[in-house]
Amino acid sequence: MSMSRCSVCQRETPVTKTLPVCLDCIRAERAGIDCIIERAHSWRQRLFGLPVAIPRASTGVRCNVCNNQCCIPLNQLGYCGLRSNNNNRPSAKVSPSKALMDYYLDPHITNCCASYFCPGGTGIGHPQRAYRPGPEYGYANLSVFFYGCSFDCLYCQNASHKQLGEATSVGINQFIAIVDKEPRISCICYFGGSPEPQLPFAIRVLETCRERFKDRILRQCFEMNGNANSSLLKRAAILATQTGGILKFDLKAYSDSVNRALSGISNQASLRNFAMLSDTLPFDDSTYPPLMATTLLVPYYVDENEVAAIAQFIKSLNRPTLEYSLLIFHPNHLMADLPVTPLRQAQRCYDAAKRYLTRVHVGNLGLLGGRLHL
Repeated sequence: MSMSRCSVCQRETPVTKTLPVCLDCIRAERAGIDCIIERAHSWRQRLFGLPVAIPRASTGVRCNVCNNQCCIPLNQLGYCGLRSNNNNRPSAKVSPSKALMDYYLDPHITNCCASYFCPGGTGIGHPQRAYRPGPEYGYANLSVFFYGCSFDCLYCQNASHKQLGEATSVGINQFIAIVDKEPRISCICYFGGSPEPQLPFAIRVLETCRERFKDRILRQCFEMNGNANSSLLKRAAILATQTGGILKFDLKAYSDSVNRALSGISNQASLRNFAMLSDTLPFDDSTYPPLMATTLLVPYYVDENEVAAIAQFIKSLNRPTLEYSLLIFHPNHLMADLPVTPLRQAQRCYDAAKRYLTRVHVGNLGLLGGRLHL
C-alpha cells in the first residue's frame, strides 16, 4: 500500500482515504480526531437517509432495543433506520412478529467463525447436540441476514444491511414454516448488519422453536457486535445456549477511540455485555464454550496492541475454554483501498493473543500469501 500523510500528525504512514489518520493519533485521541471520525461516517449514513450520529433529542420517541438508546426527534429515524418518530408516536419497520431479512441455506460445513469447534463443524455434543459424530455433512445452517445495525463499520463486509428498501419483510409464522419444511436445517445463525436491532424477533423465534421442535436438533447462534440492550441480550443468549448455540462477539478493538473510529460507536457496552454473558452462561470444560470472541485484523488500524488488550480482557474473565478467533481482513466497503492483512501483522497479533490465551484461532487463512507459525 502506498504511503499517505496522517491528517493530524502529518507523518507519512499507511492510512485509508476514508479515515486519513494514523493509529497512534486515534489511540492518543489527539485534537481534530473527532471531526475526522465524524466526517468518515457521516456521508455514508446520509447516502441512505440515516442519522449521522445517535439521535439525542431532548424530547422525542425513545428506543431501548439496542444500547444506542436513541431519542428520536419528530418525524425522524433512529440510528439503524428501523424505528422512527411518527408524529411523536413510535413506529417501526420490524417487531417481535416480523423482521427485515434475507435468508438462505448454507450447507455444512459452513463458513461460520465457530465451525472449527462447534457441533455443526465437528460433531461435538453428538447425539444430543449434533446429528453426526463428525462434521454434519448433509445438513445445513439457515443463515439469517438481518437488516440494520447498531454500528457503522467503515469496512463492513455486509454493507447492504443499510439498504432497508431492498429487504424482505418476513413474518414469524412464515419463518417457522421454513424451518418446519426443511429437515436438513440443524442450526440457525443470526447475523447482518448485526442482530441487536432485531433481537425481539429472534427471541420470539427461539421461544417458538423451543415449543414447536422439542425433539429436533436445532441449534441457534448469534454473530453480533454486542452493542445490545443487556436484558434482551441475556434472554436471547440463555435461550440460544439451551439449543446448543453459541454467542459470537465481534470485538472490533479494545481502545474505545479505535472502535469509534472504525465503527462510529463506543465499544463499552460490547465489553460489558461480553463480561456479563461470561458470568451468566453455563460453561462446561468438557464440551464447547457457549461464548466466543473474534477480531478482524484491519491493516494498520487493529494491531498487536489492540489484540493483546482484548486477550487480556478475555483472560480476566477466568473462562479458560473461551475461544478467540483472529480473522484476516479482506478489502471492502469504505476501506477497499486497504490490502489484505499483511502476514507480519497477522503473526504479531497471533503471538500477542497467545501470550494470554490458550485457545487462539486464525480464520480466513487462505487470504494470506504465506504461512503463520501457529
